[in-house]
Amino acid sequence: MRIHLTIPVTVLAGLLALGTVHAACLSDAEVAALADAIAAKTPAVTPEGLDDADAACTRAKLNQRQAARYGAVIGYKAGLTNPAVQKRFNTDKPVWGVLYQGMLLDSGATVDPAFGARPLYEADLLVRVKSEAINRAKTPGEVLAAVDQIVPFIELPDLAVQAPPKLNGAGVAAINVGARLGIKGAPIAVPADAAAQTALLDALRDMTVRLHDQAGTELARGKGSDILEHPLNAVVWLAGALAREGLAMKPGELISLGSFSPLLPPKAGLGVTATYEGLPGAQPVVLQFGGATAPSR
Repeated sequence: MRIHLTIPVTVLAGLLALGTVHAACLSDAEVAALADAIAAKTPAVTPEGLDDADAACTRAKLNQRQAARYGAVIGYKAGLTNPAVQKRFNTDKPVWGVLYQGMLLDSGATVDPAFGARPLYEADLLVRVKSEAINRAKTPGEVLAAVDQIVPFIELPDLAVQAPPKLNGAGVAAINVGARLGIKGAPIAVPADAAAQTALLDALRDMTVRLHDQAGTELARGKGSDILEHPLNAVVWLAGALAREGLAMKPGELISLGSFSPLLPPKAGLGVTATYEGLPGAQPVVLQFGGATAPSR
């Protein structure tokens, strides 16, 4: 015997809605608690169930508080631009955050390994904006024409929350992509002539980026093409993402392109050097972690 059930439309709609329930933009109180936890280097409540709009709203609220605490915006960071890192956070697209004054240190700096609640390090690269034309760039070549420096960079992000494995792409965006600190190397001037720019574009795509410790042991490596097939494609993506929120990159700002390596945990006493093999003029970036141990939480 077959039993046929008739479900009222209103009940069916309610049942379907249950499958699409998600968290909303974090409240002002929740964002205040998140900002305070980041400042105190203590793990914050993990934002879960956010969609892209929720994440953008939360990041905007957080960045208002970050600006009041840390000062001027000095640039932006494109995050999750490496497919391997996207996979870790169960997403298939990049995210972005804001860089603030005082976040960038010079090569050779010593940093407390407990610089954040969930501290990590990765090989990265910066570019410096020369022209507002960068906001209209659609190709790596157009990006290169709108920047005046390429800067080797070790980023020191902080995943900041109690349960980093529960972060997805939207959650990473909501915490400002973990922007905390970074070590910048000597800048490479972008050449003016077209042929030299073409050669530089090829070098950026084909370079091998390595991290090794003070004994010369390799810690990680990646290729330039690991970031969206060409690292300057991160800027193309960022330009579009910022435009959708009424924002734009400005001359003088620095843009972090993303990770050429896995996210690695700092260790007391560890020295880290990033090299960019095949990138003409690139000098190593050197970082020393201090003697204090990172807290276990």
